[in-house]
Amino acid sequence: MHALLSSFLLVFISEMGDKTQLLALLLALRFRRPAVILAGITVATVANHALAAWLGSALAAWADPTALKWGLALSFFGFAAWILVPDKEQGLDAGGHWGAFITTVVSFFLAEMGDKTQLATIALGARFHRTSLVVCGSTLGILAADGLAIAFGERLTRRIPMAWMRRMASLLFALFGLLILFSFG
Repeated sequence: MHALLSSFLLVFISEMGDKTQLLALLLALRFRRPAVILAGITVATVANHALAAWLGSALAAWADPTALKWGLALSFFGFAAWILVPDKEQGLDAGGHWGAFITTVVSFFLAEMGDKTQLATIALGARFHRTSLVVCGSTLGILAADGLAIAFGERLTRRIPMAWMRRMASLLFALFGLLILFSFG
């Protein structure tokens, strides 16, 4: 039970204000299907955090730190550019090419790669050696934090235009990319 509670609390706190919480908000605003977005986040998080808990330490030992640094930074810069491209109205109504669920699963899974919550899950898995409890706790932590963003995010967009939200999100993703470039040795 300690592994479950520790995983929930650490990941919940880590997710507050995180880029993936911002992504959850943007997906909910884009598709306007909160239950589908939460289902997609659940699938992506379980898959990602199972990978983190079971294989993360081996991958971290195997990866070249310089390649990891540049790969992560470039992915953040890519998200920063992607967010600036406004959605077409028919894409919003039709659910896009892949639909809300698949779009959420794929984008959330990729955004979690190298994220602090994924890294926390690696550490928790190593500490507790109870991967199923760690994955369950970390997934519940993400769902709680992102559920708050999804539930209250629409109220925020009534006061702030979506174009400004995209610009702020783009800036945050670019800053994350820069932080990665300058924080690695």
